[in-house]
Amino acid sequence: MKQKLASTMQLLAKGQLGIPLLLMTILAMVILPIPPLLLDMLFTFNIVLALLVMLVSVYSQRPLDFSVFPSILLVATLLRLALNVASTRVVLLEGHQGGDAAGKVIQAFGDVVIGGNYVVGMVIFVILMIINFVVVTKGGERISEVSARFTLDAMPGKQMAIDADLNAGIIDHNGAKHRREEVAKEADFYGSMDGASKFVRGDAIAGMLILFINIVGGISIGVFQHGLSFADAFQTFALLTIGDGLVAQIPSLLLATSAAIIVTRVADSNNLSDQITKQVLASPTVLFVVAGIMLILGLIPGMPHLAFLSFSLVMGYAGWRMTKLGEPEVSNEDLVRAEEIVEENTQPESKELITGDIPMVHAMNLSVGYRLVSLIDRRQGAELLTRLLGIRKTLTEQRGFVIPQIHIRDDLALEANQYQISVRGAQVVSAEVEIDKLLAINPGQVFGNVDGILTKDPAYGMEAVWISAADKDKAVNLGYTVVDHSTIISTHVSKVINDYIEDILSPEEVNGLLERLATLNSKLADDLQQKLSNQQLLRVFRQLTIDGVPLTDIVTIANSLVESAELSKDPILLAADIRCVLRRVILNGLIGTRPDVPAITLSPELENILIGALNQAQAGGHVQLDGFTLEPGVIEKLQRSLPEALDNLRLNGHPAVLLVMPQLRPLLSRYARVCARGLNVLSFNEIPDDRSVSVVGHLG
Repeated sequence: MKQKLASTMQLLAKGQLGIPLLLMTILAMVILPIPPLLLDMLFTFNIVLALLVMLVSVYSQRPLDFSVFPSILLVATLLRLALNVASTRVVLLEGHQGGDAAGKVIQAFGDVVIGGNYVVGMVIFVILMIINFVVVTKGGERISEVSARFTLDAMPGKQMAIDADLNAGIIDHNGAKHRREEVAKEADFYGSMDGASKFVRGDAIAGMLILFINIVGGISIGVFQHGLSFADAFQTFALLTIGDGLVAQIPSLLLATSAAIIVTRVADSNNLSDQITKQVLASPTVLFVVAGIMLILGLIPGMPHLAFLSFSLVMGYAGWRMTKLGEPEVSNEDLVRAEEIVEENTQPESKELITGDIPMVHAMNLSVGYRLVSLIDRRQGAELLTRLLGIRKTLTEQRGFVIPQIHIRDDLALEANQYQISVRGAQVVSAEVEIDKLLAINPGQVFGNVDGILTKDPAYGMEAVWISAADKDKAVNLGYTVVDHSTIISTHVSKVINDYIEDILSPEEVNGLLERLATLNSKLADDLQQKLSNQQLLRVFRQLTIDGVPLTDIVTIANSLVESAELSKDPILLAADIRCVLRRVILNGLIGTRPDVPAITLSPELENILIGALNQAQAGGHVQLDGFTLEPGVIEKLQRSLPEALDNLRLNGHPAVLLVMPQLRPLLSRYARVCARGLNVLSFNEIPDDRSVSVVGHLG
């Protein structure tokens, strides 16, 4: 028995029994009569709880810091309604004996707050109800609805931004998991707040109804049961009822204000007081204008000169102080330092021209302007080099072959803040960054705006803002993804690698794959090289990588090639056989292990047109399956319908999968890469027997 009692006391000390006991107390207040002294304590606790919740709402830096607020709001509302029931019982049973019979708190609010005048009390109560119900509660309810809808609408964009950061090496798996949990918590919180706002609204309505019911009930009891005159009964019970209503409605107004503060808060590294001070008093010009207006009003005859002129003086002084506290400008980076770094990396001119003077064409080149040279300077940390190495490692694991080295050089022909990416000697992208600034990317939904230069993310074209380093914490709390120059460039490089992977894959990488195969199965490696040349293997591997098929399981791929090479040397057909062998790997990468495969298919009309075009092309001799001739009208139809199909799939939350006949997959895959990048084209042969197809739409 002692052990159980000690265990219960430990749980109580840890706060684990606090909420259950509070709920039991609420139930007891509804059922059992409450003595006036205990009622005073409970009313006081209700006021303290409301003040505590409101101050926590004010001092929280972002809404999720007070994610338990909807639950607290529910409990506080139940507590207040239970107090209304308990106080109504006391007022109606003991009110005829005098004001203190219902408790000191109710008496104080009836005598002190409204001066013992029930007419004044009625007016004050009605005003409080209008403020609470019409203004605070109505606005907070609407904001909760809009915030909940916008938060849910922005979830796919935020998830895509997290996946992009993970693929680019900006965050690790733990960071991605944490950010996904934050997104889920955010959606749950705003959904709960949407429902909790209904409690506040209902509580305001209940308070008004309870007041009028108590007045009618009190007058009836006083007149018919205790023999009081109508005037005495109305005087006695009206004062107590209004005092009871005020002592309940003031905490209700505080909690409604707290709910409105929470849903209108914009995430920031500062609390609400600091935000208001920083933003409202940010511009000295505004303060000077206000001071001038107050001065003019103060000089008008008949106006209260002291009040207006005093505030004019205060506003003018505040504006003057703000002007004096302006931040000094930061000087630009010295050009001499960049020139020294460039000079150290520049080779002296040869006296005679030799074949070595011909510029080397690399798989990938990254050229940077002189203001970005510090990112590749090892004496300054060479952060960009570290990030690029991490990206190569990640993509090597995903693609199944070693991503070649990225050659980096400074180029004085570029703008100072410009970088340029080339593949096989051809420039593919070029972008500029803002020196001494960070890029705040909008992942789909943010909770406010941040000061800076509006732009777009160079890699993915998302809305973004160039901000100063001092605003980084604010932008992060507002929901922006803030990245530095190294992250911007490395993310762009990662996207270029994925977009031009077939050009990056070269005979050198094929040799690397064969060497790896030889270490795993030397006999299989010899058989493969007897069946197919390295150039033929290169064409097959490019067919696979361009559609995102990993070359990691080189043994399985080699076995398929050895078997299929007996029948055909066509790289498209060989790649199709490999895709069938790797169908589980391909499908798991797209939809995971779910048993059904949601996909769109071709409409019968479009499928017949494409099959007819293929048969006509094959009748004329050998034809490439990914390049047979189509009529202009059919091409236009594909160019229009493929992007529409991709958008519809994403809008409905389905995987981007188009399921077609095997002989049509190469052609439609090529069109999808051009017109609807991200749409995965699979053939019916690539669906495992234990997976069922769920058709969610038709193309064409």
